[in-house]
This record gives sequence, C-alpha cells and structure tokens, in this order.
Amino acid sequence: MRYFAILREQRGLGAERVSTGAATARALYDELRGRHGFSLPAGRVRVAINGDFTGWDAPVREGDELVFMPPIAGG
Repeated sequence: MRYFAILREQRGLGAERVSTGAATARALYDELRGRHGFSLPAGRVRVAINGDFTGWDAPVREGDELVFMPPIAGG
C-alpha cells in the first residue's frame, strides 16, 4: 500500500504492507478506510495497481502494490 496527500497524513505513513481478504480494490479501500479513519469516500480517490490506474472493481492479488491517490490541489 502507498498513500499520498491527505491519506498519508491520516494514516501517518506513506506506505505499509497489509494482509486482507478483500477481493477488489474497493473492498480493500473500504476496509482500510474503516481501520484508519480515512475521510474520503472511494469516489474521490483514484486507485492504481502495480503502476496502472484501474477501476475500483479490479481484483486484488497477493503481492500487488496498490496506490490510493486523493485529489491534490496545488499552485
């Protein structure tokens, strides 16, 4: 798992390894949202698996690297 911006702040880490029974990216995000108190719903976050942006229904497999990216404002 890799987290950016507000998710990194809320988790207190930029990356971690997790064990899960979640079958999809959405199920994993929902699990982690409950565990870590993420404030953003999945609809406001993009997900990438192994370096490729994907949909929330993408399957999660052992060894995958998931990145959750919230909207980022900048100037």
